[in-house]
Amino acid sequence: MSNVLIEKALALREEAMEKLQLIKDEIALDGFFATYLSKKGSIKGLLSNMKDVPPEERGNVGSEVNRLSAEVQKAFEERKADIEKRKLEKRLKEEAIDISMPGRKAPSGRINPYHLIIDEVTDIFLSMGYEVIEGRDVEEDKYNFELLNVPKDHPSRDMQDTFYLDAGKLLRTQTSAAQAHTMVERSVDPTPIRMISPGKAYRRDDDDMTHSHQFAQIEGLVVDKNISIANLKATLELFAKKMFGPKREIRLRSSYFPFTEPSVEVDVSCFACGGKGCNICKGTGWIEILGAGMVNPKVLEMCGYDPEVWSGFAFGVGVERVAMLRYGIDDIRRFYANDMKFLDGFIGK
Repeated sequence: MSNVLIEKALALREEAMEKLQLIKDEIALDGFFATYLSKKGSIKGLLSNMKDVPPEERGNVGSEVNRLSAEVQKAFEERKADIEKRKLEKRLKEEAIDISMPGRKAPSGRINPYHLIIDEVTDIFLSMGYEVIEGRDVEEDKYNFELLNVPKDHPSRDMQDTFYLDAGKLLRTQTSAAQAHTMVERSVDPTPIRMISPGKAYRRDDDDMTHSHQFAQIEGLVVDKNISIANLKATLELFAKKMFGPKREIRLRSSYFPFTEPSVEVDVSCFACGGKGCNICKGTGWIEILGAGMVNPKVLEMCGYDPEVWSGFAFGVGVERVAMLRYGIDDIRRFYANDMKFLDGFIGK
């Protein structure tokens, strides 16, 4: 029985080797494995006949059958590797990329006019010796309101519909909060301040063509000794000429802000008509661009500066408003729409 079993194993090996050479794909390879090499395959099945082999011969017979099985298994693995290699080579050939051909040009991004204005205003004030200090979007009531002379019961809070958060936090309604932080931090050893703070502010304004719940400001602050409103006017006049052209003039109109006293609205002569009156300036010859004023002595005192020694001025520029005037944009919501057709209009600006 032992010789018969070994002869069957040799015959199965020869049969398996011949069929293995004819296999061309993975499906046939799987079928071959199931027929010859699986636990229920014909080669493994020979071992089920070991009960008929005399006990003293079972060791030699089992070793021989396992050796023949291992040879078939090795040949199977080699054939499998060869088929996989051929398959990969075929795929690489079919998916080959001709690197000598010109590639597809990816469309380049565009700079949003929002950022164009921020960069331009920042460059102007950097050239005037100002430093740039960025605040934080999530603020404390203390810095956003109280240190700016807006206590909890102040009616001016009704002018700023605020997004309140948990734990006494809020989304800042103005970038002036960065000015309060700066004054408090530097009041330990009071030193002059000349800064601008660009960034986003948030208010529950109506979402229409001229208002948005999110908008950008660039606020400026100067604190030093012997600062007067003449310094404020000279600074803003220089800014207007650099921003809108050397022929532009400014005018100051009395206004109200709780953190400045006196406070002014600042208009620039219309760049479209030169002050003669047109649709853009509504026939007045002037366009409002920012609010400003002398820092309220109460604000200086609350932030650690002695108002008997120090004085200063502050101003705030609406980024989108300047961009709308500069580029003739009719809807503030277009700044945040990610519309490539809209942004294409600012190539080379």
